[in-house]
Amino acid sequence: MTTAPNRSGQPSQGGCRPAFPKGVQGQRPVPGMAYWVFGYGSLMWRPGFRFSLAHDATLHGYSRSFCIYSYHHRGTPECPGLVLGLDRGGSCLGRVFRVEAPDADEVTAYLDERELIHYPYLSRFLDVEVVIDGHMQRLSAYTFVADSEHPDYAGQLPPGDAATMIMRASGINGLNRDYLMKTVRHLEEAGFVDDHLHFLLREVEARTGMIDRGSGI
Repeated sequence: MTTAPNRSGQPSQGGCRPAFPKGVQGQRPVPGMAYWVFGYGSLMWRPGFRFSLAHDATLHGYSRSFCIYSYHHRGTPECPGLVLGLDRGGSCLGRVFRVEAPDADEVTAYLDERELIHYPYLSRFLDVEVVIDGHMQRLSAYTFVADSEHPDYAGQLPPGDAATMIMRASGINGLNRDYLMKTVRHLEEAGFVDDHLHFLLREVEARTGMIDRGSGI
């Protein structure tokens, strides 16, 4: 099984731009101007902010991946879990939300707190493809990608290793495998199928069944 690296418990502080809250790195929406947000995980079904439009969208060059170690919410330092990130490679079906100018600064601050502060993500503006009124369009959307230089970045673990970590881990927000199951179910309810996550879920379910049968992995 692949093990997690040692962790100091503090967020990375290197190279922050002065306009960013402490600990936050990446690109930034222009204050007071409308913009699009791309969601690939819980933002899709629980955005938590005001928006005027929403469309299904495709991001090329990145994909959903359980590539972030969790030592608190879905794991512990002794038995870390894995949570979702947007990692390089492949493509990702998600949803874009239009944030209008009067709400822009409030939404940016909300997303900072939810997605960036103390988390191993970087904010980016990336091109996504959407179909609006029957026409394919390309939009620049604000989103959050895994920071591959952060110590909490797990990378592309072998599916068996990832499944074993997820099956064993639990944190203050509950079982790690419940997080995976709920993510898959929410995606399905929103009309999205992610083959990689379905395969990972089957691997976790197989290991859970082995425990139920008393094999004690």
